[in-house]
Amino acid sequence: MKLNNLILASGSPRRIEMMKQKGYDPLVFPAQVDETLPFPMGMEAAVMYLACKKALWVEAHLSQENKSNSPILIAADTVVYTDHMIGKPSDPRQAAEILSSLRKSSHYVATGVCLLRPDLPVRRLFCEVTKVFFKDFSREALEAYVNTDEPYDKAGGYAIQGTFGKYVDHIEGDYENVIGFPWSRIEKELASL
Repeated sequence: MKLNNLILASGSPRRIEMMKQKGYDPLVFPAQVDETLPFPMGMEAAVMYLACKKALWVEAHLSQENKSNSPILIAADTVVYTDHMIGKPSDPRQAAEILSSLRKSSHYVATGVCLLRPDLPVRRLFCEVTKVFFKDFSREALEAYVNTDEPYDKAGGYAIQGTFGKYVDHIEGDYENVIGFPWSRIEKELASL
């Protein structure tokens, strides 16, 4: 596969960086979709639905030139889940509430991925789930963290690869999935397109 025929339907700095580290230089075309779910659904269905919605939006907005170059479009969506889905915190109070609820317990990180080729009726849709276990952390450490910029564009309010990663005791599953891009599975699926 050529390294220049991938379109990433995301402006996520982490996803872009991960692709570049793997040797890919995608065209970045962030999807602009309403991420409201049409009805209640489980975490796996929700992230696959949103990934598919993003991919289809970008496909519909591609120029004819881009469509005819046989690109592969990659879209993803990630949520954190305990007994309900947890999105991105909007302020320090919400970030502190989310992270306090995850202290000394486990939660799931689910990433839905949609791969499609606009020139062919080829679609791959899948979900990767990783279980994350948090250690205990002090109120002072939490307050210091929520007063940084790190929690606010991340599902669950933390970055495993960032400063809060030291409070992760262990994981069961794919580490890169927790970052928001299960690259091993994506690469396997790309090879089959």
